[in-house]
Amino acid sequence: MRWGMVIDLVKCTRCHACVAACRIEHFLPLNVTWPRLIALETDVGGKPELTTFPVRCNQCKEAPCVEVCPTEATTKREDGIVVIDANKCIGCRYCIIACPYQNRTFISKDKDPGYFPGYDLTGFEKKGRELYPHQVGTTEKCNFCAERIDAGLAKGLVPGKDRDATPACVNTCQARAMTFGDLDDPDSEVSVLIRERKGFTLQPEYETEPSVYYVDGKIGGKESNIAPENARTGSHIQYLSTVDVESKKRIDGLFEE
Repeated sequence: MRWGMVIDLVKCTRCHACVAACRIEHFLPLNVTWPRLIALETDVGGKPELTTFPVRCNQCKEAPCVEVCPTEATTKREDGIVVIDANKCIGCRYCIIACPYQNRTFISKDKDPGYFPGYDLTGFEKKGRELYPHQVGTTEKCNFCAERIDAGLAKGLVPGKDRDATPACVNTCQARAMTFGDLDDPDSEVSVLIRERKGFTLQPEYETEPSVYYVDGKIGGKESNIAPENARTGSHIQYLSTVDVESKKRIDGLFEE
């Protein structure tokens, strides 16, 4: 068994409901976001076209973060979910450096100033510190809502089919752009989507074997279920929101004169 997710880029409406659902489910601090939406604008016949990539921890089968962790705080479960033991994490941030997808967050004091600095904690924050404490000085990331999966399985529920055993982001997506299930089951919905719609992962050149796949009918004007090669690598979207094109040229040479 290996849990995985398929995200349909055509269906995604950029509503950010998945981001909000994750924040509520895990009582995330103000400046911490586990799932993110990265926008990519391409030129199609002189007209701009926007594609959004919802990204999160890829729960890699060959996870580099697991390999570099000096205290074994980051481990991979038998079901493929990569988890972090905050009590073992020493905050060295080697895992953040090792992650090719930039999907880990270090919880520093400025990441958790409270939703209304200078005022009392909200009821949401108080409940969160009781039920889902976030330790300053440690690293966090998406865990596929492992607690929901484990609790659901204990009740005989099926993740991806029964809401109480399925990640909050998948449940919340109004467009049904996200599908969750067992990648090792060839007949599961996620496996069928990947096979029939030619699902792709981001940055396959790192050989991490992500558990998050994408399907799309049109990226950059390509009338196909297969994304163009540079979209399959995903490297052209990693810095798009933080640096200009000239800087991007120096980073990976994808943009040519």
